Amino acid sequence: MMRVLSKPSSAQCNLNLYTLFLLAEPKSVSCQRLAQILETLSHDSVNRFLVRERYTPEDLFEVVKPRIELQGGTLSGDDTVLDKPYSDPRKTTLIDYFWSGKHKKVVKGINLITIYYTDPNGVSVPVNYRVNDKRDGKTKHDYFREMLLEVMTWGLMPGIITADSWYACVETLTLLKHQEWGFLFAIESNRLVSVEASQEYAQVCHLEIPPDGRIVYLKQVGLVKVFRTVFKDEFRHYIVFLPDLTVLESFTEEEFKRLHDHHWGIEQFHRAVKQVCNIERFFVRDHNAIHTHIFSALRAFVQLEFKRAAGDILNWYQVKRNLFNPIISAFIQDHLAEMSNV
Repeated sequence: MMRVLSKPSSAQCNLNLYTLFLLAEPKSVSCQRLAQILETLSHDSVNRFLVRERYTPEDLFEVVKPRIELQGGTLSGDDTVLDKPYSDPRKTTLIDYFWSGKHKKVVKGINLITIYYTDPNGVSVPVNYRVNDKRDGKTKHDYFREMLLEVMTWGLMPGIITADSWYACVETLTLLKHQEWGFLFAIESNRLVSVEASQEYAQVCHLEIPPDGRIVYLKQVGLVKVFRTVFKDEFRHYIVFLPDLTVLESFTEEEFKRLHDHHWGIEQFHRAVKQVCNIERFFVRDHNAIHTHIFSALRAFVQLEFKRAAGDILNWYQVKRNLFNPIISAFIQDHLAEMSNV
């Protein structure tokens, strides 16, 4: 259920203020730090804001909805771990142990699952998300399918859906085919395929695949087109499904590369929301406070993307990179003569 305000908030700390703090603060994100910067604000009021609010994924969608083309874009799903190596899972909610693609091992942190949309005009924003709470008893596959169905009911009509191999389970792929939603998914090299329905299945890594792809039967899924790429001297395999078989057969390597580039955008988003929006940096333990912080960081990224799309900045990193230039310049000029006398 989307959050609805019954009356304007009179709280000292609010979403706009906290979002700007996340965009400006270079390192230390805490209630106390914000109170130090804004001397009229107490750290208790910041903490109350984080604990009090109940922002939902639909609130995030309502922020981006007026600024994106809802039909025909690329919808990508993936997850990332917000590293919290020094936090105690017994004292801080939502922190657990998850596999990290960055570290190539299980690490301690918060698992954030995101649905990311690139519209036909090139505007790219998160449109849905979940914080993986193991107490829910849901898998990442459950969250992913749940989020896909939600954004469709909210009015999003993507042209195609993409995801990494982790999400390419039979249940998800079957759901997408049943809904007649086109998709591009990475698959593991040991997935079983056959060239003819009557033939025995073999691992996709043993199949001869031309640059423009090859129509195959993916076991328990059906007809798809498979493509092969090389990354870091290793083969990677991707499957494409389109409801119209004629269109699928004519789907080219160039079209595949374009969609693959769109999917890579979610990796860039996860990197930016950590480096620029401080999503990993917080010192609260309360369940609601962590959720509010994550929502605020995602909203901060959305503001950067809107500025980039409007041409106000060249990239997401420009604002923070240039923010302290006048201060650094003034410091150098003020102390240059002093250093020359040393």
